[in-house]
This record gives sequence, structure tokens and C-alpha cells, in this order.
Amino acid sequence: MTAYPSTTVHLRFFAGARAATGRDAIDLTLGASGTLEEALGLLIPASDQPLDRVLARCSFLINSVATTDRQRVLHDGDRVDVMPPFAGG
Repeated sequence: MTAYPSTTVHLRFFAGARAATGRDAIDLTLGASGTLEEALGLLIPASDQPLDRVLARCSFLINSVATTDRQRVLHDGDRVDVMPPFAGG
């Protein structure tokens, strides 16, 4: 049996993203060249909330650095923070 390289990433959810997923965090295993988009796609079937609408409005930090590139390749051990728009005043 051939073992294929994989990448494990840690996603943390905040505010509305936390409410939509019902979780504070999750670890996901992707292929060796898995992207942020692929990781997000794995979340949607597991949720019974309208998570796709929430994710469409979210901002993302990968290892504390903001990104808008959903095609960015993730690396083993990366931490992705999923943050919907915040309101305040």
C-alpha cells in the first residue's frame, strides 16, 4: 500500500463562523498541495447550517497573516483563523 503525503491544518472559528459550524476549532487533513478553498469545502458537507454563506463573507488569517487568496496552498501545521465581519461601536 502506497502512502500519499498529506497536510494537517488547524482551523479556528470566531463569532458567526463558530455559530455556523458549532465548533471552536477543527483539524483537517488535506492532500499535500491542499488549498484554503479545499479546506473550506470540506467543512460545508459536515455542517447543517448555511455555512457556505457565512464563509463567503469571512476573512482568513493563516499563521496570523491575513489572506484573501483562497487558492493559497496550506502546509502541514498551518493555523487558519476563520473570522466573519465584526460589528461594533
